[in-house]
Amino acid sequence: MAHILVVDDDEQIRMMVTKMLERDGHKITIAEDGHVGLRLFQAEPPDLVIADIIMPTLEGIEMIKTMKQLRSDIPIVAVSGGARHIFFEDTLCLAQQAGAVATLSKPFTRVELTAALLTALSD
Repeated sequence: MAHILVVDDDEQIRMMVTKMLERDGHKITIAEDGHVGLRLFQAEPPDLVIADIIMPTLEGIEMIKTMKQLRSDIPIVAVSGGARHIFFEDTLCLAQQAGAVATLSKPFTRVELTAALLTALSD
């Protein structure tokens, strides 16, 4: 199975995604923000990244751009629930422009997550 880096500032989302993915046999590494995510990405490159877009300290779009510059071969799935003044659909479009191969709107189901992973890993 795949080694997946999950980067999200929401602990509940990190734990939910981790449980879903571990049930399918994936190895999961978690990061609570973009800076930690980048460090882990460089230290042990994963097979796939699941990245939140709206995060403190380093926004997901900037993190995705940097990851793609470092390793363009590693697929990224962007997730977002949006923010008060930003429509999440717009942030997901920006994530795709930055290099994400699939996107998910929060909240998402296990079926939607699995479909996004299959799309990302098959590219």
